[in-house]
Amino acid sequence: MIGMKPDETRLQSADEAPGHLRVGLIAALILAAFGLFILRLFQLQILEGADLANRSQRNSVRTLRLEAPRGEIVDREGRILAAARPAYRALVIPSEVQAPERTYRVLAELLAQDSEEMAALVGEKTGRRRFQPVQVEGDLSPRQRARVETHRFALPGVVTDMTPRRHYLGSKLAAHLLGMIGEISAEELASEEFKGYRRGDIVGKTGLEVAHESHLRGLVGGRNVVVDVSGQEIEAIDEIMPVPGGRVVLTLDADLQHIAEESFKAQNSESEDHRGALVAMDPRNGEILAMVSNPAYDPNAFSGGIDSASWEELISDDRNPLRNRAIAGQYPPGSTYKALVAVAGLSEGILDPEEKVYCPGEYELGGHTYRCWKHGGHGEVNFNEALLRSCDVYFYELGNKLGVDTIASYAARFGLGNSTGISLSGELPGLIPTREWKQRVRGESWLKGETISAAIGQGFDLVTPIQLARAYATLVNGGVLRRPRLIKGLETWDGIPLEADAADGVEETGLDPEILDRVRQGLIAVVEDSGGSGKRARVEGVRVGGKTGTSQVVRLGLTEGLEPEEIPVHHRDHALFVAFAPAEAPEIVVAVVVEHAGQGGGVVAAPIAQKVLAGYFEKRTRRMARGSSGVEEGENGVLPGVWSVPRSSH
Repeated sequence: MIGMKPDETRLQSADEAPGHLRVGLIAALILAAFGLFILRLFQLQILEGADLANRSQRNSVRTLRLEAPRGEIVDREGRILAAARPAYRALVIPSEVQAPERTYRVLAELLAQDSEEMAALVGEKTGRRRFQPVQVEGDLSPRQRARVETHRFALPGVVTDMTPRRHYLGSKLAAHLLGMIGEISAEELASEEFKGYRRGDIVGKTGLEVAHESHLRGLVGGRNVVVDVSGQEIEAIDEIMPVPGGRVVLTLDADLQHIAEESFKAQNSESEDHRGALVAMDPRNGEILAMVSNPAYDPNAFSGGIDSASWEELISDDRNPLRNRAIAGQYPPGSTYKALVAVAGLSEGILDPEEKVYCPGEYELGGHTYRCWKHGGHGEVNFNEALLRSCDVYFYELGNKLGVDTIASYAARFGLGNSTGISLSGELPGLIPTREWKQRVRGESWLKGETISAAIGQGFDLVTPIQLARAYATLVNGGVLRRPRLIKGLETWDGIPLEADAADGVEETGLDPEILDRVRQGLIAVVEDSGGSGKRARVEGVRVGGKTGTSQVVRLGLTEGLEPEEIPVHHRDHALFVAFAPAEAPEIVVAVVVEHAGQGGGVVAAPIAQKVLAGYFEKRTRRMARGSSGVEEGENGVLPGVWSVPRSSH
């Protein structure tokens, strides 16, 4: 510049240059920032607009699933055995939890749970579904609910709601028959049978609960509610009410069921309750009137989800309370089998009822000695005497003449060795051996001595209590093999009949009614004769027939010489008894098995059957008396102080 020295000009240019650079840099930063804002706006509005709008809607409008009350299960007189009751539960919505560690710690303290286990549970069940609630407590006590509600505003993402919960009014009453419920498993979700279900749904697991799952389940509903920023509900927008599940009407009589279960209890506090099973059936139509498996469990423990400690206790119990012994307990039939072997002998013309067989207390065959239960023997006995006294030697001789395959063919006509087809899962078929079976399964030839054992219901023979009840029902109803029935009918939740359990599964056995009647008369003497082994089953005013049985669990040599109390419990004999009444025209058959009783069926099992028979006929007498006096039949003959439950109102 004019008047400036060259050095001053260069200095001024150097001072101005940084200023221009700074302005340019600032301008570039501003432009870059606006560019980022524009790009982000493009991303939010264009690329992710739909997803964000959906998330925004979820944050403001919450869709709640309304579970349907599970359908009622009622007895033959309409008394409720299983229903639904309201229960409050605590839920966590993972997407709304703001401070997970603090939330789980506080909530676990309020519910007396472990915070780490709670966090793991929520994490396990969440997966990608962060907006779906996860249940952490299925049945809040009033105190727990009050504590959670008090702290809800400090625990975003934690909610409570009311849901129907399964309730079994009789606690353990008919537990194995009714069954249990539980959360649907991954395997079930993957199956076609459970199409339309989702994670967390409650489904039937055993018994009638699973057999009639589709009828009992009902239809779920839903509600859309507006929630504020803290997750609290403000108002409901719309709602679809759930439809309750349908009602299942059983053939079961709650009074008789209660009596049967009580009869397995110990006579004094120092003794353990009897283990075993009982099935009471109407031989005229196959209806199950009572079904007991003891010990039992309380299915209410599973309604809200059973804790791991309780589950471990159940499955580790050596008494196996979860097994339904009535349909899955397989026992040697012992002397109860002799009545069916007698039918085979009479039908084949091998047995002459008047011919006598000498019983010295043992039977020789092939160099082996087979003992009679009475060591001194019964002397000379004919058919009626052999059945009355349950003489083993008589039936050894008869079985040897018949052969195992002939015996098995008649057993099959009575339904033994095959599942009965009852509408319960887990039924086992038992086993009636044949020559072919042993060769196929064991690769061995049949031995004559094995026929001797089979003839008195020992050896390989195995039957279930329900098979035994059906076999005797067939014997006393004239030879008609009926499928056991548990369901009288299905109804909608408000009582509209849908369908009846069809009386199918009826098979004609081809057995001669006169031969069956001849055996039935012999069985009447077992109870009614003064020397009968089943006399403890007598009912005043009613003639009863039946057959005792004792089945060995281990070889005789393992217990020989020991006093009864010295024999280990798991080595003691089972006690069996099958009864029917009235003897002339039977209306009820009762089969009883007492595990490891250590005494004969006439001592242990017959008194149990007697209590059930007495209860049945006492109730029938009361019902008839009310009918003759004009009292309305709606009272249904409940025995005073026995079993009283609400009746279902349509």
